[in-house]
Amino acid sequence: MAAPRTRPLSPHLSIYKPTITMMMSIFHRITGAALYVGTVLLALWLVTAATNAEAFATVQWFWGSILGRLILLGYTWALVHHALGGLRHFVWDTGAGLGPERLMLSRLTLIGSLAITLGLWILGYWVR
Repeated sequence: MAAPRTRPLSPHLSIYKPTITMMMSIFHRITGAALYVGTVLLALWLVTAATNAEAFATVQWFWGSILGRLILLGYTWALVHHALGGLRHFVWDTGAGLGPERLMLSRLTLIGSLAITLGLWILGYWVR
């Protein structure tokens, strides 16, 4: 009788050392999922604006609260970060940026998303 064959083990997260490119890939997926939730909240705001003044006032009050503004700040960052991550992946899809510069692109995605989000919020308060 032949000995049973053992299957090779696939690498998993406990084997890999986390890198910035790995973390940005994970954040890209997380922000994509967060954008679904944020878009539902945006749709709720639009529906209340179109249908009921009292419901709109309630939703508008919530978005003006500290918690609402933190959610909006997070949504803004997720949107910008996801867009920059998509651009980074687009560059990679062309075959460019796959060498040592991939670390710089990943860092720029994080730094750029924070800077652009901060700039948008400063501009928004300035215009307001």
